[in-house]
Amino acid sequence: MKKARKGGGNRRLFKWLILAPILLILAVQLYYFAWVLWWSGHNPAMTSMMRLQQEAIQTKNPKANIHQTWVEYRAISDNLKRAVVASEDANFAEHDGVDWDALQKAWEKNNKRHKIAAGGSTITQQLAKNLFLSGSRSYIRKGQELVITYMIEAVMSKHRILELYLNVVEFGQGIFGAEAAARHYFNVHASQLTPAQAARLAVMLPNPRFYDKHRDSRYLARRTDLILRQLNAADLP
Repeated sequence: MKKARKGGGNRRLFKWLILAPILLILAVQLYYFAWVLWWSGHNPAMTSMMRLQQEAIQTKNPKANIHQTWVEYRAISDNLKRAVVASEDANFAEHDGVDWDALQKAWEKNNKRHKIAAGGSTITQQLAKNLFLSGSRSYIRKGQELVITYMIEAVMSKHRILELYLNVVEFGQGIFGAEAAARHYFNVHASQLTPAQAARLAVMLPNPRFYDKHRDSRYLARRTDLILRQLNAADLP
């Protein structure tokens, strides 16, 4: 009798050892999905990337804060919208959140270098990372990013995705969003950005802190000219 009870207890323990991680994962995904639903109609005051950046700069200056001013989609120059799409995600208006061809190329590149050097991320994937995750590079984080990406695409329009992205993406040390970037680099509003200014900001996105300190980079100038030529071909949602 005691052996039977002991066996039943072991089975229950084994069952919970399996179920507990699954339930935890589901709870985390529901948490993310609830926030995606909320941000489909509300503007985030702070994102994961903003919080991490603010904590980093406050270690040197406790009174320092990030710079970000929310502006509506119509208050952002079409030049910047087109430049970001051309530079970051040419198929943004067409794909379902993930560009699998770009991911395959990134995978092959990473395998050759034996490290995660390329991401192949779309604008939606970058938004998922900025809203919820960190800048760390791992396949686990990438997997979570993909799940959140499909949540975002299922709930939000492309218009809303691009509006959110342009308001929360990092453009430099403590500089987040199109409005703060336009003021920081050119002393204008986001609505006033010229094609050349917009192309330059878009090209800075993969490594904004570096280019904030190295604005005379030859690569930055060459890449800006290339995006400037592609500006009119970029499709907006």
